[in-house]
Amino acid sequence: MELSDLLTFSTVARLGGITRAADELNTVQSNVTQRVKALEAEIGTALFERHSRGMTLTGAGRRLLPYAQRMAALSREALLAARDDGEPKGPLAIGSMETTAAVRLPSLLADFHRRFPAVRLSLRTSTTAELVAGVLNGTLDGAFVAGPVEHAELNATVAFREELVLVTARRWQSLTALRAGTPESGPTALVFRTGCTYRQRLEQIFSEFGWPSSARFELGTLDGMIGCVAADMGVTLLPRAVVGRNDSVSIHTLSPAQSRVETLFITRRTAHQYSALQVFASCLSNNGEVIAA
Repeated sequence: MELSDLLTFSTVARLGGITRAADELNTVQSNVTQRVKALEAEIGTALFERHSRGMTLTGAGRRLLPYAQRMAALSREALLAARDDGEPKGPLAIGSMETTAAVRLPSLLADFHRRFPAVRLSLRTSTTAELVAGVLNGTLDGAFVAGPVEHAELNATVAFREELVLVTARRWQSLTALRAGTPESGPTALVFRTGCTYRQRLEQIFSEFGWPSSARFELGTLDGMIGCVAADMGVTLLPRAVVGRNDSVSIHTLSPAQSRVETLFITRRTAHQYSALQVFASCLSNNGEVIAA
């Protein structure tokens, strides 16, 4: 098997389509299609099911994917290790929850870029579950995720401590009023997609409030989330620092058990700790937010 074919295959699998994979790999769609077909021909079976909404893995594709991801990650790691002469440079792929990227990271990333311009930093936002998977399979060098995360192959450092708050439309001035003025099933929960730790926490809180069967509505962006809350479409759970002093919504304080959450920076234990990643972790440590390693 050609390593380039496996890399192309794993990229298509992750992004769910030829067009997006070609964009990420900086190549043309026909090249991606050719490499996938070549790999399928070599293996002797289809790896994807093609349909109008994109491509999904077949059983054979699902079995091959973890091996392809590990081989691609090991190849990238070997290349970076060989080129690492102690001077921070080259690619550095960091992942983050959207809420953390919006509020906590801009000054950190700007400072890092000024100090280490030779490092080609990229940031990918996603859910905690997907970010953990990205660090484990080597497509991300490190990621900011919601804790707790316990995995034998991961190192985790507490980067930030957040207070989660319930966010509602302005007309709800208290939790008591919200609980008294909503249907027995509860308000609509506005959430990010499955795999988001804040979504899981909100569902737990709704269950504690007696609303286990409330409707869910998924949104993909932070701005969209706050806009829909302001329009009284439903309620959501976000870090207080994200909402700030937004006059279009009401913010409700929860109990410590419901509101406290740690944002962790995770890396893979077995990965080569090359210079770019080391200095990024150092910048994080010097940011005044890191509490423990």
